[in-house]
Amino acid sequence: MKESLRSPRATCKLSHSVDKRLNAYVLAASAAGAGLLALTQSAQAKIVYTPANVVMVYGIYDLDLNHDGVTDFNIALEHPDVSATASALFCLGAGTSSSADEILGATIDSARDVKAGFVIGGWAKGRFTGHESFMAEGIWGSGKTYGFSGLWANGGKGVRNRYLALRFKINGKYHFGWARFNVSFPHQSLHAVLTGYAYETIPGKAIVAGQTKGTDDIPEGPDAALIPNSPQPATLGALALGAHGLSIWRREDSAPEHN
Repeated sequence: MKESLRSPRATCKLSHSVDKRLNAYVLAASAAGAGLLALTQSAQAKIVYTPANVVMVYGIYDLDLNHDGVTDFNIALEHPDVSATASALFCLGAGTSSSADEILGATIDSARDVKAGFVIGGWAKGRFTGHESFMAEGIWGSGKTYGFSGLWANGGKGVRNRYLALRFKINGKYHFGWARFNVSFPHQSLHAVLTGYAYETIPGKAIVAGQTKGTDDIPEGPDAALIPNSPQPATLGALALGAHGLSIWRREDSAPEHN
């Protein structure tokens, strides 16, 4: 039986332009793969968030920010001895259980009432204090309101979703965190609720007040905004087409959306 003879298959030579495009495609695919890997790694949780609904009662609440069994901060709601002019006095404050733990203050003994989006980080190193931090106070007597004091009292209006900015140590290294509160003054009394708290697991890395998930690097500064929305990435096909493909992508990106 004779073997059938075949002529060798001819090698197809790619044009220079096609060859360049294929190379560009391979490079783009490799870059995209590395980017996806980086996204996967950055998506790993770096923020530990604990939702809460703790109504402050008279006395001290021990706040264990990182759940290691050690109290990091104390939240105190007190009803001190009343004076001759006041029949009711309520005071809310925050303190630290260790000399290594600190609270961001407006003054040396006053806790700042931080709003959501505030960046808590190393820029404020000199503004953290280990002193007992006063938050809010209300004084009443004989059916009259004598006054309010403290940033968290807000002139008697109270505050919602305000944050304590916190700095504390884990294994000898500083971490940043926050604790969120609602404060009000119903029926000549002080009502405070801890609604959640969180901390950054990476030492020295800033955290945004209200942030519950890990994100990319956060710009340092007190009023730095949350990470803005990013434009959609170019497709691999468009990248492989070089400048022509990028111009197509830009046109698509700038085209109006249709509902």
